[in-house]
Amino acid sequence: MNIASIVEAVVLGVVEGLTEFIPVSSTGHLVLAGHFLKFEGNNSFNVLIQLGAILALLVLYAEKLWRIAIALPKDKEAQRFVIGILVAFLPAAVFGVALHGVLKTYLLNDAIAVPIICYALIAGGFVLMAVDDIPVQKRFANAYVLDWMTCLKIGLFQCLSLIPGVSRSGATIVGAMLLGVDKRSAAEFSFFLAIPTMIGAFAYDLFKSYKEFSMDDAGLIAIGFVVAFISGFFVVKILLDFVSKRGLAIFGWWRIIVGVAGLAAWYTIH
Repeated sequence: MNIASIVEAVVLGVVEGLTEFIPVSSTGHLVLAGHFLKFEGNNSFNVLIQLGAILALLVLYAEKLWRIAIALPKDKEAQRFVIGILVAFLPAAVFGVALHGVLKTYLLNDAIAVPIICYALIAGGFVLMAVDDIPVQKRFANAYVLDWMTCLKIGLFQCLSLIPGVSRSGATIVGAMLLGVDKRSAAEFSFFLAIPTMIGAFAYDLFKSYKEFSMDDAGLIAIGFVVAFISGFFVVKILLDFVSKRGLAIFGWWRIIVGVAGLAAWYTIH
């Protein structure tokens, strides 16, 4: 572990924290940044530092999560909410485990992943801008009262994010909005769904690949983890109000700009 790799781990930690909860694909940004920075960390780095951002979410939502936990034995709304989150989590858990080897071998391989990510970023950018203008009847204005079928459908949308560049938060927010959830509630439900999804991804990847880690790998992951926590903390604090007031179009434009720039750099180099 040298100064250059530490700086790169810090940069990628910032990228992860800033992009995990906004609909621009944190994995896509991490792969692109890692590729063009020539980051030489362990292949699991991108997955494992995501838990830092999730820890920031847990800290910020600690009071709400505690209230839900206390109410869970007797409160039907709390029970319905927790089961709804688990139902939404289930599709990604099944497909993620089934396709783990394929995704890590091929879709997170730079030679294949970089152009796929760039095209996915561009396509997703147009989707975000279109969804902002689609007149959908609002059926839900509260992330805590979604029925289980709606939760399952949101979970199926989340499976699209197994393709790098699609964005987990983008897929779940767009899916929820198309199902009649208002923007703020869609973003909040996406936050809660991220907790089991990313903890599960972290635990499974760690279980599969911990034997490959060197001390340098562990050190870089720890640095990225801490930096992702700090930057993710600030993003979560402002995102709900921003999405409810400004919508998703700005994230769509960002995706298109990054995707086009990434393709230009990729084809120039190769």
